[in-house]
Amino acid sequence: MSVLNEESRKSGDSTAMPNIKVFSGTSHHDLTQRIVDFLGIELGRVETKKFSNLETCVEINESVRGEDVYIVQSGCGNVNDNLMELLIMIHACKIASASRVTAVIPCFPYSRQDKKDKSRAPISAKLIANMITVAGADQIITMDLHASQIQGFFDIPVDNLYAEPAVLDWIKQNIPDWKNSIIVSPDAGGVKRVTSIADKLNAEFALIHKERKRANEVSSMVLVGDVKDRVAILIDDMADTCGTICHAADKLVIAGACKVYAILTHGILSGPALSRIEEAPFEAVVVTNTTPQEGNMTKCSKLKCIDVSRIFGEAVRRTHNGESVSYLFCNVPY
Repeated sequence: MSVLNEESRKSGDSTAMPNIKVFSGTSHHDLTQRIVDFLGIELGRVETKKFSNLETCVEINESVRGEDVYIVQSGCGNVNDNLMELLIMIHACKIASASRVTAVIPCFPYSRQDKKDKSRAPISAKLIANMITVAGADQIITMDLHASQIQGFFDIPVDNLYAEPAVLDWIKQNIPDWKNSIIVSPDAGGVKRVTSIADKLNAEFALIHKERKRANEVSSMVLVGDVKDRVAILIDDMADTCGTICHAADKLVIAGACKVYAILTHGILSGPALSRIEEAPFEAVVVTNTTPQEGNMTKCSKLKCIDVSRIFGEAVRRTHNGESVSYLFCNVPY
């Protein structure tokens, strides 16, 4: 980022970002506000309401003709309602002659349904990709997709940002003995993510092999690696009911780990997740604010949050100006 652009952004000079509108869905208004504060622009005016039959109604209350529009809506909370709201907002901006509409989806909905793993199973992530494209989106910005092949479900550009740079910063600033750490993947699918972080920290890594009886229920776990007298850091992209990471934490303590942390990009934290975290032997469970966490943090003392709004804000700025976003794969903007 040039010094001139940086100074203009900090001073709130709207001429630094002409022809851009950022709108917020109802799923995560706080994150959108942080993004526009980073950019130094005003949040777009939009009104969302429901009719008595629960149909969603969206009104864009300012002109978007010829504008570069960004709609921020995360796949959390009432997922289906929020998804429908996103589709309607994209469509509303498109037929109002916006020059480009980019859907900023920090936590991509239905991302765990990314393959046909049994007979008659749907590939719901592909269906969502089709719906967003048909609604009129020209580009997608998201973070830590559960499966990277979801990018291939779209016929439009998809920028899959990584929380890894922010995670590395958090580890170095908040875990005093991080140099004695071992990075642990709670399942085989996360090995690539874990080895990347372990390499950058010059640390060893371990793997927990798990078998599931059914969704959200783990039947057995086997630890591969030596964690004795180490600080074990569990890394994963998503935490829903937290059964897996809590079982993994117990396994690591039994294996001799002196401290256990968990760092997870998307803290969905549904059902008994918060009570499980409180009872588990964690020093801290760290999530990003791709989903709202204010309420969860008041209920769970072990829960910590990493702000990724700067990453999304810089991605929007670079996309708007036609610059590469690959810088963000290894760096956190300041």
